[in-house]
Amino acid sequence: MKKKFLSFLKYTFLIFCSFISVFPFYWMIAGATNTSNQIAEGKLTFGNQLLINLQALFGAYDIPLIMWNSLKIALITVVSSLLITSLAAFGFEKFRTRTSESIYSLFLLFMMIPLAALVIPLFKMMAGLQLVNQHLAVILPTVNNLFLIFFFRQSFKSFPNEILDSSRIEGANNYTIFFRIVFPMMRSTYAAAAIYSFMNAWNSYLIPLIFLQTEDKYTMTLLISGLTSASYVANYGMQMIAIVIATIPTLILFLFMQKGFVKGMTGSLKI
Repeated sequence: MKKKFLSFLKYTFLIFCSFISVFPFYWMIAGATNTSNQIAEGKLTFGNQLLINLQALFGAYDIPLIMWNSLKIALITVVSSLLITSLAAFGFEKFRTRTSESIYSLFLLFMMIPLAALVIPLFKMMAGLQLVNQHLAVILPTVNNLFLIFFFRQSFKSFPNEILDSSRIEGANNYTIFFRIVFPMMRSTYAAAAIYSFMNAWNSYLIPLIFLQTEDKYTMTLLISGLTSASYVANYGMQMIAIVIATIPTLILFLFMQKGFVKGMTGSLKI
């Protein structure tokens, strides 16, 4: 009887936590179908204003172009950061020197510097390269993600050195070993890193706010931020539908790669 009661309490607590987690998402979707006044009044049921909110949003902004801007920045950032950070982490772990640990420790210290403290030097650097109001100015500062270097190196610690040695005996060079042996065996790790990198790039706000100055270069985060100050009276319906649209890519990515994400976060290695 006591065991059943404890199980009841456990599942009740889990259901309550699930409800708290899912409720904001439900309220966002329901709000996209209601008017601004209904959302302000706290209406929690679905309405009939979805098409009206969509027409208002797409009529006021070039949503396909803004979505493409965000998607282009996110995809280029993911591919570039995975390649650069994984190669760096592989070098730090498998090609150690007397100074490599000191350099790696210095990189970890740099993780403690807040992004806001780097805004001015980054802006001066991009202005000197004439990249202001270009998507490349948003991509370059996020490519060398220090957390991904740390994440990949922790995963490479479990990679057997015997496989690398036997590959070298067979005549494979370091790049062949990395791209044909290491990468296929650590796909789960790359899937987890890809989701993390994509979400960071897709949800990035401060860097695009600093560098992107015209509406044709905007990302979805800048659009959503701009909707709050576009007029004296906030259109919550438009804001909700814009948030729903901005959530769809990350939701789809996670649904397709959730198994790899879980395995990658637990350090899974396919041998």
